[in-house]
Amino acid sequence: MPIPDPVVQLIDNIYVVRDDFIPGGTKRCFADKLIRNHQEVVYASPAYGGAQIAIAHAAKECNAKATIFCAKRNKPHPRTIEAFKAGAKIVQVPSGYLSNVKAKAKAYCEKTGATLLPFGLETNIAFDAIANRARLAQEQVGHIDEVWSVAGSGVLTRGLQLGIKASSFHAVQIGRTLKPQDVKAAKIYIHSLDFSEDAKLNPPFPSCSNYDAKAWEFVKRYSKGRVLFWNVMG
Repeated sequence: MPIPDPVVQLIDNIYVVRDDFIPGGTKRCFADKLIRNHQEVVYASPAYGGAQIAIAHAAKECNAKATIFCAKRNKPHPRTIEAFKAGAKIVQVPSGYLSNVKAKAKAYCEKTGATLLPFGLETNIAFDAIANRARLAQEQVGHIDEVWSVAGSGVLTRGLQLGIKASSFHAVQIGRTLKPQDVKAAKIYIHSLDFSEDAKLNPPFPSCSNYDAKAWEFVKRYSKGRVLFWNVMG
């Protein structure tokens, strides 16, 4: 299935890239290329992470098996359930700190020969795809003063910097503590809520409550000029 070009809408005087229109969001735009030609791919995901959904949909499209490792919960997170409904096998890990989840996923791959996908899907394929998609978005907007996005692994903001010409880039840290090299030239803002908590201020469009939605309040409060906000998923 071809991935459509990005949709950019002017919402509250901010240009918003609506990748929430795509099942699995922005990562779905390059996940197929990472999965193609593999029989089984494995990913260690936070229970509330969105990559698991992108991987599940992409694996189904590529006729591959997707196995998602995540922390065991009394009730699986809705995003894990969505990945399961899209065809992924879910392995819940007791004592599920992400480091333990990653270790279990790695051990599974060593035992089975399955392919372990990197955290954040950090690959040259991802950077190239994000950069190309970013260029398509800027073609619709023209001049951009500021680019805003969330940052977990930092892959998105680094990719955006490869594809967009703007005066400044801004990344709202969600989850692990970012290092300057994770976001290159972007200014880092730290959200006070844990990754597992939902945003208190919901944007006027579908946005991941654990992730992108948390950046919207920073965009509204601090952004200036002609602003582009990249909404990864709904």
